[in-house]
Amino acid sequence: MKNNSLWLSLGLSQLLFIALLPVWLRLLSYLHPVVLAVVWMCVTILGFFLVYYVRKETIQISKPIIKSILILYSCGLLVLLFFRPANQDYSQINWVPFKTIVQFLTGNGSFLIAFYNITANVLLFVPFGVAALLLNKKPSRLQLIFIPAFIILLIEITQHVTKRGSMDIDDLILNLLGVWIGYVLYPAIHKVVKVKGS
Repeated sequence: MKNNSLWLSLGLSQLLFIALLPVWLRLLSYLHPVVLAVVWMCVTILGFFLVYYVRKETIQISKPIIKSILILYSCGLLVLLFFRPANQDYSQINWVPFKTIVQFLTGNGSFLIAFYNITANVLLFVPFGVAALLLNKKPSRLQLIFIPAFIILLIEITQHVTKRGSMDIDDLILNLLGVWIGYVLYPAIHKVVKVKGS
């Protein structure tokens, strides 16, 4: 049965990735080409989770493998955050909460950029919330709240200083929301993903 789930997961996730390829390719005008690898990784992992969840099966993964996947994913995300096309202006700073989000929701700018900025800033950080609980079953409040906030703030400051992204309080809010959604999703994910030796 598990081999069937493996092939079904792989097949469905790759079909979904290919079906939405025109959408992913449009992101190349705004982001580094590594976005395709990051999206492929996310779609593949989502496909595996959904198939195993629906079929009530589990996947045994060791902590070193989870850490390796997380490091690989983080590297791809850092490339997306710091290596973007040169024709963009990153001089603006926004300290007003929800200002940028409201601008995107009210139709300012292109739909693709608005969609990417809101959904990607949330969804791309969900794996960090999930991984934090998979790797550490009883994290402290400091680990759950302050460490993610500090790291994301550091990313925002570094993007501004290096002119590789705009410093925006809304990015911090959306990224943290993604991490916290990962915490909320953990019980469902834990039904599928079992960490070996824990």
